Amino acid sequence: MTAHRQSAVIGPISVSRSAESRRVPRPLRLDGVSLAGDLLLSLGLLLTTASQLRFGNLPVGPGELCLVLWLVLMLGRELGRPGLLLTSALSRLLIFWMFFIFAQSLGFLTGLLIGEQYDFHFLLHDAMVYPLLMAVSCLSVVDLNAELRLRRVAWLLTLLGSASLGLQVAIGWGLLDLPPIQPWFWERFRGWSANPNQLALLCMVLGLMALHLAETATRLSGRFIGIICMVLPVYVGRMTESDTFTLVLVASGPIFVTIKLRTWLLRSERRMTVRSEFAWILVLGLPLMLVSLVPLLTTDAGIFVKDLSKNGGKSLQQESDLRLSLWTDAIQLGVRTSFLGLGPGPHLAIPASIVDARAKTKSPIENLEHPQQSIVPNFEAHNSFLDLLTQGGIIAALAFTWILVISLWTAYQARLAGLTTLIYGLSIFCMTGLIIRHPIFWFAIVLCLVAENGTDHVAAAETDTEWKFSLKETS
Repeated sequence: MTAHRQSAVIGPISVSRSAESRRVPRPLRLDGVSLAGDLLLSLGLLLTTASQLRFGNLPVGPGELCLVLWLVLMLGRELGRPGLLLTSALSRLLIFWMFFIFAQSLGFLTGLLIGEQYDFHFLLHDAMVYPLLMAVSCLSVVDLNAELRLRRVAWLLTLLGSASLGLQVAIGWGLLDLPPIQPWFWERFRGWSANPNQLALLCMVLGLMALHLAETATRLSGRFIGIICMVLPVYVGRMTESDTFTLVLVASGPIFVTIKLRTWLLRSERRMTVRSEFAWILVLGLPLMLVSLVPLLTTDAGIFVKDLSKNGGKSLQQESDLRLSLWTDAIQLGVRTSFLGLGPGPHLAIPASIVDARAKTKSPIENLEHPQQSIVPNFEAHNSFLDLLTQGGIIAALAFTWILVISLWTAYQARLAGLTTLIYGLSIFCMTGLIIRHPIFWFAIVLCLVAENGTDHVAAAETDTEWKFSLKETS
C-alpha cells in the first residue's frame, strides 16, 4: 500500500490523504509531556504482566495504573484537536472492536436467556479489561505520526524490558531480595508474573520486537543494540520452560530468514551491495537459525522434543490429553449455544485431573491466582480462538482471526521480516492461551497496522536525533 490514501470528512472525523499532504501544526519534537506519555505506555505494557506486583487481591497494579494515566494524557490531547483523524490502522481497529463488543454482548444475552450461571469475579474482570484494551489500542494510532511514536515506544519497551528481565533474574538467583516476589513456579521461572506462561509471552514479544528494531535500524549502533536486547528475552524465555516459547524460538529462525531473503531477492533497487546485505541477513538471522537447526543435529526427533519440553517431556502426553479435552468441551459449548457464546469470562468446568492434582499438592505455590472448584464453570480452554468462541461465538472468533491476518499481511507486504515473525509467534501462542487480554499483544498488533509504508518510510523519517528521542519538525 502506498503512502497516498483516500480522503473524506465525516462530521468531526477526517480521513487522511497522506502524511505529506497534511501540515503538522506543531513540531514533533518530543517535549516533556510526550516523553512522559511514551514512558507511561512502555511501563504499562511491561508491568501489566507483573501480576505479583499488584495491590493485594485487587486486579490492579503499577502496569494498569500507568496505562490509565497514559489514557488520561492521550484523551486530554485529543480533546484539544478539532477532529479525529481516521487513519487506516484506526479504521481497522474500530471495525474489529465494533464486531467484538457486539459479539460479547450477544453472547451475554444468550447466556442470560438460557439461564447460564456466571463466576462474576471473572465476568467483571473481562468486562473491565476489554474496554481498557480497546481504548489503549485505538488511542495508539489516532494520528499520522503514530508509526514513529510507536517506534520510540518500542525502543523504550525493549530497553526497559531487558533491564527488567535482568532484575528478575537477579532476584531468581538470590542476588537481590524482594520479599513479596516468589520468582519460581516449582522448577519453572516466572519472575514477577503469576505464572511462567505470562513471562514467556512477554519474552517472546520483547525478543522478536528487538529483532524488528535491529532489522530496521538506520545506524550500525542501533542494529547492535537491538541484537544485544534479544539475549535476555531468549535466555529468560527458556528459563520459563514454556513449550510454546520453545516452539516459537525454533520456528522463528527459518521464518525470518526466508522472508528476509525473499525481500532482498525481489527488491528492484538495492542500496546495499550483495555482500553487505547478505552479511546483515546472517548477523540478524544466524542466532535464530542456530537454535532452529538443533533438531537436524539430533539422531532422534522424539528425544529432541522431550528434551526441549518442560520436565523432560514427562508430562507431555498428559498435558496434550488435557488440552484436547478442554478444546473438545469448548467446541461442544459453542455448538450448544448455536455459536453465539455466553459472554465475557470463562465457561468451562475445571477438569477432574486438575482438581485431583491440587488436592494432592502439599505445599501450594504462593502468589498464584487460579479458578477454584465451584458449581459455576470458571475454567478456560487455553486457546484464544476457542475461548473467544465460548465468549462471543463465531463472530468474536472470526473478528479475532481477521485482525490477526490483517496485521500479518500488513507486516508482510511492508517487507518487515521481524514484525511478520512476531505475528507468527503470537499466532502460535494463541493456540495455548487466551492472549487477547494482554496489552503487549495489542501493542504488537498496532505496530504492524501502522507499518504499511515499510522500511523505506522509517529510514526516510528517522534522524540522527532519534536516539535522543527527538524528531525534526515536518511540514
